[in-house]
Amino acid sequence: MDKEGQHHSELFTVRLWQEEQGNDQVTWRGKVQHVTSGEARYFHDWSTLIAFLLRRLPGSGTDSDAD
Repeated sequence: MDKEGQHHSELFTVRLWQEEQGNDQVTWRGKVQHVTSGEARYFHDWSTLIAFLLRRLPGSGTDSDAD
C-alpha cells in the first residue's frame, strides 16, 4: 500500500497460441503487453514472461527501464 492506503496495480495482457513445428509437434508461443506503456514482448518460455513482468513492476528489485 502507498502512503494514502491505496493499492498500486499494473495491467498486462497475455496472449497464448500454438504453432506447428512439423512432424505433428506443436509449441506454445505468447505475447505479453504492459497496457499503460504499450511495451510488449513475444516469448516461448515462462522465464521470459516472468522477467518482463518483474521489470515492469515497481519495487520488484529490478530496473523497470532496463531491457
